[in-house]
Amino acid sequence: MPAKRNKKGPTKGSGGKGKRALQGKKGTLPAEQRHWYPKKQHAKAVKQEKRAEQKPAPDRTAPAGRRNTAPSGKDGPELLVGRNPVVEALRSGVPATKLFLANSLEQDARVTEAARLAGEAGVTVHEVRRAELDRQCENSGQEKAAHQGLVLQVRPYRYWAAEDLLESARESSTSPLVVALDGVTDPHNLGAVARSAAAFGAHGLLVPERRAAGVTTAAWKTSAGALARLPVAQATNLSRALAGYKQEGVFVAGLDSEGDTRLDELPVASDPLAIVVGSEGKGVSRLVRETCDVVATIPISGVESLNASVAAGVSLYEVNRRRAFGQ
Repeated sequence: MPAKRNKKGPTKGSGGKGKRALQGKKGTLPAEQRHWYPKKQHAKAVKQEKRAEQKPAPDRTAPAGRRNTAPSGKDGPELLVGRNPVVEALRSGVPATKLFLANSLEQDARVTEAARLAGEAGVTVHEVRRAELDRQCENSGQEKAAHQGLVLQVRPYRYWAAEDLLESARESSTSPLVVALDGVTDPHNLGAVARSAAAFGAHGLLVPERRAAGVTTAAWKTSAGALARLPVAQATNLSRALAGYKQEGVFVAGLDSEGDTRLDELPVASDPLAIVVGSEGKGVSRLVRETCDVVATIPISGVESLNASVAAGVSLYEVNRRRAFGQ
């Protein structure tokens, strides 16, 4: 009986179907020689260009050469909504990145001015559907109707370092004056203090990094533009930062309703000074109070305590008055 033939043919020798397998695979082509490589490189270049275009403009909240810390709080941009707030922010130089206009927006003087100011500041203007603005406001926790067809996207604030704030104050023509906020958690209070500080010649604000209000859109709005020209420094440990100020010759005065010195009797108003304002409820914390050279009180009657921003305004006015008269 003849032997059974293999249908697949011989697998050994030099002429069978397995010849190609025995020869092994050829070398792999380098990436740059493959047909898809040029398209992939072009797409990568386009993507990099788009990222470069979306990169924020140079930070105007900290002058060149000054060291500042990374933004704290939210990592992404914030939204400032409403016609009046947006126009006021653009007038005061708030570091914005985009201006959104509803495409069905009824034109008025504020809308025209907002578009003009944004163009002059290099802020990108986008015309979008009103529904898109509603969605953005809803995602940011704001009321839909509040935007009035106008939304400004603001970069997260970049804080100064505490030592750089003092160095900048020393370079000015007047004696350093800094306001430190201890436990103030309302951004509206921070904005109001900034407004008073700018009005009465202070060189900046010093705030804790944690458990305290930061520079948000609410603070920008309340400051009425003061935060665009008044630096804000952030300290990891406020009492330690104030102790460092003391080593540099700065007198630290805390404000408290139970202080041991009247504000109008403060002996060093004309010297380098840091005024510490505590929260309305708890006042100045124990560690910060122990760091202060003196704890001053504002003589009042009829109420137990003053709002933090009001106390700061009264104190700054008194210091400014005494400096003007050389007291």
